[in-house]
Amino acid sequence: MSIKKVLQRLGFLLLVIWAASTITFFIPRLSSRNPIRERFAELARTGGFSPADLEIIIAAYSAKFGIDRPLLEQYASYMGSIARFDLGISLHKYPKTVWELIMEALPWTIGLLLVTTILSFVIGNLLGAVAAWPRSPGWLRAFATPFVLLQGVPPVLLGVLLLFFIGFRLKLLPLGGAYSIGRVPQWDWPSFLDLLKHQILPAVSLIFGSMGAWVLSMRGMGVTIQGEDYVNFAEHKGLSGYTIFKDYYLRNALLPQVTGFALALGTVFTSAIVAEQIFSLPGVGSVLNDAIRANDFMVIYGIVLFITITVASLMVLVELIYPLLDPRIRH
Repeated sequence: MSIKKVLQRLGFLLLVIWAASTITFFIPRLSSRNPIRERFAELARTGGFSPADLEIIIAAYSAKFGIDRPLLEQYASYMGSIARFDLGISLHKYPKTVWELIMEALPWTIGLLLVTTILSFVIGNLLGAVAAWPRSPGWLRAFATPFVLLQGVPPVLLGVLLLFFIGFRLKLLPLGGAYSIGRVPQWDWPSFLDLLKHQILPAVSLIFGSMGAWVLSMRGMGVTIQGEDYVNFAEHKGLSGYTIFKDYYLRNALLPQVTGFALALGTVFTSAIVAEQIFSLPGVGSVLNDAIRANDFMVIYGIVLFITITVASLMVLVELIYPLLDPRIRH
C-alpha cells in the first residue's frame, strides 16, 4: 500500500473523529436539560441544600465546566480539549477526569474483549471451514453444526442463562465480580487463578454468543470456494489434503471474514460492555452504568466518544493490514 493511500485512510479517520466529536457535542445541547443543575438538584433532595446555596454552586460549576459561555465558544474549547485527549471532568467523582476513569477501567474491558474476540474469531472460522470441507470426517462436520444455532442467541441472554444455571443452580463458578470478596489482588498465582475463575462465565458467554455467526459465514464461504479453479488445480497436482485446506482453501476463505471482523468490532465492544454489567466486572461498562445512574453527563459523553474513536481506529487498522493478507490487493 502506498504512502498516499495510508495518508488518505488516516485523514478519513481524523474526519470520523471530528464528526463523532461534533455530534457528541451538539446533540446533548439540543435538549434544554442542564447536567450540572440536574446533578446538584438530585443531591439537594438528599443533602439539604438551601435554594440560595444551590444556585451559587450551580453557577460556580457552570463557570468551571464552561456551560455559561456562548455555544460556539464552548465548541471551540471542546474540540481543543479533544485534540489534547482531554474528555472533561466527572461530576459524580470530581475531581477525577473522565480519562482517568476510563484508564482505570479499560484494562478489565480490554482483557475480556481481546481474549474473547480472538478466540471466537479463530475457533468459529476453523469450525466453519471444517464443516464445509468435503474431506472432513462426518463427526467433525456434525460437531460444528450446533454452533450455528447460537447465532440467534444474544450474548447477553446467554450470559444470563450461564449465570443462572452454572453460577446459581450448580454453584460451579462465581456469580459475578472480578475477584473474591475480601481478596486484595496481587501479582501472585492464587490471585491469578481467582481472577481467571471469575472471568470464565463472561468469556464463555461472549465467545459462544459470537461464534455462531463466524461458523455460519465461514461455512458459506467454504462452500463457494470449493469449486474455484485454484482449488481444483491444487487437487490435480496431487497435493495433500492438509496443504490444500491450509494454503488454498482456508487462506482464501478467510479474506472476507477479516472484513466482517472489522465491521463486527462495534457490536462486540457493545456486548462486552453489557456483559460487564451482568457479571459486575469493573470495566468501562460499569463506569458508564454508574455515570448514567448519577446523571454524570460528562462521563457518558466521554465514554461514547471514546468507544466511537476506538472502533473507527480499529477498522482503519484492519483496512491497512488487509493488503498484507492478500497480495493481490494494492489498496
